[in-house]
Amino acid sequence: MGPFVPDLISDQLNLVIALAIGFLFGFVLEQAGFSSSRRLVGVFYGYDLTVLRVFFTAAVTAAAGGLLLAAGGLLDLTAIFVNPTWLYPAIAGGVIMGLGFLLGGFCPGTSVCAVAIGKVDAMAFVGGSILGVFGYAELFPRFAAFADSTSLGPAMIYTSLGVSQGVFVLLLAAAAVLAFTVGGIVERKVAPETAPSRLFPVRTHVAAAGVLLAVAALAAILPDRNARLVARVTASGYVPHHTVKSMTPDELAFRILDSDPRMRVVDLRAEATRKARPLPGTIAVPAGEILGREWRKSFSPRLLKKVLVAETEADAKTAAFLLVETGFENVAYLEGGYPAFERTVLSPAAPVGEGRFTPVVERFRDQARTGLAEMVRLERAAGTAAPKKARKVQGGC
Repeated sequence: MGPFVPDLISDQLNLVIALAIGFLFGFVLEQAGFSSSRRLVGVFYGYDLTVLRVFFTAAVTAAAGGLLLAAGGLLDLTAIFVNPTWLYPAIAGGVIMGLGFLLGGFCPGTSVCAVAIGKVDAMAFVGGSILGVFGYAELFPRFAAFADSTSLGPAMIYTSLGVSQGVFVLLLAAAAVLAFTVGGIVERKVAPETAPSRLFPVRTHVAAAGVLLAVAALAAILPDRNARLVARVTASGYVPHHTVKSMTPDELAFRILDSDPRMRVVDLRAEATRKARPLPGTIAVPAGEILGREWRKSFSPRLLKKVLVAETEADAKTAAFLLVETGFENVAYLEGGYPAFERTVLSPAAPVGEGRFTPVVERFRDQARTGLAEMVRLERAAGTAAPKKARKVQGGC
C-alpha cells in the first residue's frame, strides 16, 4: 500500500483502501469543525485556531511517522512524489486562495466536506470554485509564461535550511508546541468566553507536548536505514547471505553481444558518465536509489543474473551486497568496474598476455569492440527506453 516497502496488497485493493481513508479523512474534518465557515475563518481573526492545530498535528504526525517507518525499513521515502515548486505562481496562488478562504469561509477541501452535510453556503462556494477552474483553463494561454516561471523543482524545506530530515522534524515539532501555546493565549485574549483552548486540560496537553517532542527527537537521532545497511555490508568480516560472484569484462562483453536473456546488466554510474561512455544493453539505476521501491521489479527475478557495473569494483560490490542483504538473489558485479571493461575490451591496445588462446582472445575483443559500438549506435538511434519505474505515490488535500 502506498510507498510501503512490503507490497502487502494489490493495486486494486489499494484503491479501495484509499477510498475508505478518504471517507475517514472527511469524517475527521467534519468532527474537527471544518464544515463550519465560522470556525475556519476564526484562524484569521484569532478567536478560533482549530485549523492551525489540526494542520500542525497532521504535519508533525506525517513527518515523524514517515521517518520512523523509514528507519525501520517499512517505508520508502524516495517513492513519495514531491510536488514541484514554482515560486512566484505559488505565491500568487496562495494570495488568491487566502482571499477566497477569508471571504467565502472555506478552502476547496473543507467546502466539499461541508457540502457532504448539506451546507448551502458551501455548495455556492464549490460552484464558484468550479467556475473558477473553467475560467482559469480558458484563460491559461495568457498566464502560461507566468505559470511556468521561477521553477524550483521538488524543493524541500530541510535542504533549503541545510539540515537533515530528522532535525527538521524536531524543529517542526517544537514549532507546533510553540504555536499551540501561543495560539491558546491569543484565543483566550480575543474570545475569553468562547475560545476552544479555555477547556483544554493543561496537564494532559503538557504531557502530550512532551511525548510529541520525545517522538520527534527519536526520529531525529535514528540512523537512516540505507546508511545502516551500507555500514553493515562494508564492515570487515561481512559475509553475504547468498553468494555474490564477479564477472570478468570479457564474459560481460560476450553475454551483452549474445543478448543473453538470463542476464540483466545494471549501470550504476552517474548520468553524465553513462552518456559520455555508454554501455549498451543495460538499465540505468542511480547508485543512491538501488534500494528504492521503484527498482524492486528489476531485481526480483531469481533466475535472472543481475550484473552491477559501477565506476569502481568496490562500489559495484557494495551495491551487490546491499541487494543480497535486502533479500535479492543471483547478483554479480563487474571485476574492476567500468574502467577495467574499457581497458580490457574497448581499448585496441589492451594487452592479452601470452598463451595458446591469445589469438582467439584478441580476435574476440576486436569483434566485441566493433559490435558494442554498433549496439550503442543502434540504441541511440532507436532512443531505447529505460525500464518503467513504479509511479511515485501522490497525495494531498
